[in-house]
Amino acid sequence: MSRLNNMSNRFFQPSQLRENWTATISDHVIDLAWSPDGRYIAAASVLGPVTIFEGSRRSVIHAFEGHEFGTMSIAWRPDSKVLASAGQDGKIRLWDMASGEVAHSLDGGAEWVEHLSWSGGEEPILASAAGRKLKLWNTVGDLVREYPDHQSTISGLQWKPRVMQLASIAYGGVTLWDPQQSEAVRRMEWQGSSLVIAWSPDGKHIATGDQDSTVHFWIMSTGEDLQMSGYPTKVRELSWDATSRYLATGGGWEVTVWDCSSPGPAGSRPITLSKHQEFLSVVRFQHHGKLLASGCAGGLVYVWQLRGRRSSLAIHETSLTAGVTSLVWSPNDQHIAVGDESGGVRVFSIT
Repeated sequence: MSRLNNMSNRFFQPSQLRENWTATISDHVIDLAWSPDGRYIAAASVLGPVTIFEGSRRSVIHAFEGHEFGTMSIAWRPDSKVLASAGQDGKIRLWDMASGEVAHSLDGGAEWVEHLSWSGGEEPILASAAGRKLKLWNTVGDLVREYPDHQSTISGLQWKPRVMQLASIAYGGVTLWDPQQSEAVRRMEWQGSSLVIAWSPDGKHIATGDQDSTVHFWIMSTGEDLQMSGYPTKVRELSWDATSRYLATGGGWEVTVWDCSSPGPAGSRPITLSKHQEFLSVVRFQHHGKLLASGCAGGLVYVWQLRGRRSSLAIHETSLTAGVTSLVWSPNDQHIAVGDESGGVRVFSIT
């Protein structure tokens, strides 16, 4: 993998991120989610409890018991009125923000429910993955569809932007599903194990981060697939920018950003962002803007500004006392929330 050094940026000192508030939950923050309306931040502890904070300040709105043996993931319904959680008790729970109570408890179909994803639209659907089982649920907890078991454990789910089509990944490739059909609508095969999936915002590409230290890249119109290799470790961190041009990846201590505009990333030299000293744990573009945030196991957080095809600049930074586990942008892109290994939850302003 090519490494680029921007000499003109070496002496630029990024400014410190301005901390709005900080709080602590019971243990390691395994998942963090900002509600779509910006009012709440949900923080899930690896031990199980889920805490709902007011986004603008540290005030605790609800403290949910979460899941026995531990919570695995959380996901907001698009209207922000319900938070879904999944855990090691084999259950999916729908938590009502108005009452502060669990509205529905659903059977995921295996001992661990690892992944959740809400669709968009007026009648959103919740997809859940537990082992090899993929299920779809409506907003009141009714089972919409249960698909045939995958051939191996499902390692990721994501709905296609603005389209009612779901992608799942497991060993062997990507499978596309339509809620109106009982069988898969498309299969993109690859003999490897994928760990994370990311649709481009325009829906034209799917990227996966992989166990064998590669990134796989599918062009949806043709089915053509590409592979980017040379990463120091397995790739668990992926993020597209709002324009679908740039794909940011982890898989080591450098953030690698691929330009996916015509003619695509094949054979091109990526932008590399090299301030982290330990392996990355998260990379995340803004929802609508051009800034990119990254965090690592050493507790460093940087906010980057891409400056053209081959250069970049770290404009903000902060250092936490524990490794970064989660990072999410607020819906208006003005703040970031960061979770860490010790249970810390912090909100910073981007100014």
